[in-house]
Amino acid sequence: MIQDLTKGSPSKLIVMFALPILIGNLFQQLYSIMDILIVGRLIGVNALAAVGATAPIFFVFLLISFGFTGGLTVVTAQRFGAGDVTGVKKSVTHALMASIVLCFLMTFTLVLFLPFLLKIMNVPEEIMHDAYVFMSILSFGLVMIVFYNLLSGFVRALGDSKTPLYFLIFSTLLNIAFNFLLIYCLKMGVAGSALGTVLAASVALVLCGVYVWFKFPIIRVKKADFKYDGKILRAQLKIALPMALQFSVLSLSMMVIQSACNSFGADVIAAFTAALRIEQLATQPLLALGMTMATFSAQNWGAAKIKRIRQGVRFSAFLSLVFSLFATLCVRYVGRGMISVFLAEDNAFIVQVGKSYLSISTMFYFFLAMIFIFRNTLQGMGKAVIPLVASLTELFMRSIAAIFLARVMGYEGLFYASPVAWVGAMVVVSVGYVMSVKHIKTKKSTVYFKKNRHQIHLKAAMSTTQQTPVE
Repeated sequence: MIQDLTKGSPSKLIVMFALPILIGNLFQQLYSIMDILIVGRLIGVNALAAVGATAPIFFVFLLISFGFTGGLTVVTAQRFGAGDVTGVKKSVTHALMASIVLCFLMTFTLVLFLPFLLKIMNVPEEIMHDAYVFMSILSFGLVMIVFYNLLSGFVRALGDSKTPLYFLIFSTLLNIAFNFLLIYCLKMGVAGSALGTVLAASVALVLCGVYVWFKFPIIRVKKADFKYDGKILRAQLKIALPMALQFSVLSLSMMVIQSACNSFGADVIAAFTAALRIEQLATQPLLALGMTMATFSAQNWGAAKIKRIRQGVRFSAFLSLVFSLFATLCVRYVGRGMISVFLAEDNAFIVQVGKSYLSISTMFYFFLAMIFIFRNTLQGMGKAVIPLVASLTELFMRSIAAIFLARVMGYEGLFYASPVAWVGAMVVVSVGYVMSVKHIKTKKSTVYFKKNRHQIHLKAAMSTTQQTPVE
């Protein structure tokens, strides 16, 4: 259902919008956990290590696509908030064209440079073959994942966070079913895990595309909408390119940690992989609030309602504090005991390594929460440079900490790399947000938006939607 986030109680809107995103993210993490459970218990530690050792490589390309498509759909949300139906449709067509180019470049790069990437990641020889097979198959599924996220981004830009949830749940369950069938029944090993992901994403993309076409007439485009509009494309790339670069920087910093981790052998890799999955599950409420603020701030920025953005940020920051404390307690008293669940055989060393990492990282969840809030809010406002600077700060601090501390403290030094980086990035985005808001004059912003948007009001957009036949 299309929803206008520029009217009504900001706190209520944020909670109701964030809940479907949170549920969807939890299902996505459920798949991630089930995937390594199936791989770790049905194939073995080496297979689990192969999946974990190559994950940062795939995440580089995956996060680039997230950042790029997310930046493209920010303009869709801004145009919707401004009541510009024509601008919404043009943002959709130009985003589709830009994403086609992105898919070609990413797939070509990954296929061509995969052996080199595995080598610089210090992937151990005993898991090299599985790692190569796993990544080779996933590389051809990038196009489906990119366009599925783009479609979901369009729908969220219109204030609907429920529809992407339904398809995400379906995709997750389908992915688990495919993995179990291909790994357990057909004995395809790690290739089955990768192929299951590609097949599930393909089915979800087709069904989501058909549904969106019939249920969201406001983004149902025609041939005329594909006419090149330099103003729209420049506005999209101005946000999308820095966001893509920002996410690539974040993933590169994770590659540095994983590369250092890989040098300590398969057991440490397996422990690190399991611990990260538990941490990702625990921090999903924080991520959901951040994703909500991206759409909330984009729509209200388009409507020139700066005061509502500030209200939303204050409420989300308070809620993030509560969630981060809760996540910390859950991981410390429940999550650490889950490490052994990922293993087919008891391995005290792997369990201890995983627990040690979680004991340290949990103390810094609030800093991570604030990064999500401020970074996504700035991006929704079209200010992509500050989050990029924060990402570069995170890359620098995480890399230095990982390399230096790993040499001094061994693998335990890796456990401090992310917390150090979170603190540094949080300082940058929080200061950047405060300075940005301080220099925005609401009256001037209103004048700016009135001059730069078509005089098409939201009521007209909703009227157009209601008059269009829907099946």
